[in-house]
Amino acid sequence: MYRILVINPGSTSTKVAIFEDEKSICEEKLSHKVEELDGFERITDQEPMRRAAVEEFLRSHGYSVRDFNAIGARGGILEPIPGGTYKVDEYM
Repeated sequence: MYRILVINPGSTSTKVAIFEDEKSICEEKLSHKVEELDGFERITDQEPMRRAAVEEFLRSHGYSVRDFNAIGARGGILEPIPGGTYKVDEYM
């Protein structure tokens, strides 16, 4: 069995889901208050706040980041790249 964390950051929310193989175990929309987001100068400055929200979601469901075989996400600040699977390293 593979356990996968899926993260979809949006403008005012972060959608997260946990899968075991192809079965969705749980999913949730983590809303972020506009007032809170307005306090960040750049979108990249939101990373610690969004990370904390995802980690709290995981804790509330009895998981930690280390419990996953893979993490899938969309968005980010990389240059456009072809779709597919990539090994994430420090450079990325």
